[in-house]
Amino acid sequence: MSDSVAIDAKRILLRYGTPISVMDHIGEQDRIKFARIVSRTPVADRGERLLEILVEHGFIDPAVAAESVKKFRKAKRKARK
Repeated sequence: MSDSVAIDAKRILLRYGTPISVMDHIGEQDRIKFARIVSRTPVADRGERLLEILVEHGFIDPAVAAESVKKFRKAKRKARK
């Protein structure tokens, strides 16, 4: 893969909520795969979907992801007001 694809994948994952400490443990191929999945998800659901993917693949504890999802939902409500 091209370096620019890997860099863009990393940017997408960071933008939608992947913690930097977790990013260090995700391989380049997984980053690209996860970014492609997230980019096909509706914009409003991307943060939550990314956290689901990270939990499914064992990069984040489900309890930590649940706490992060609450933050995304609060931000959505504030944005609607």
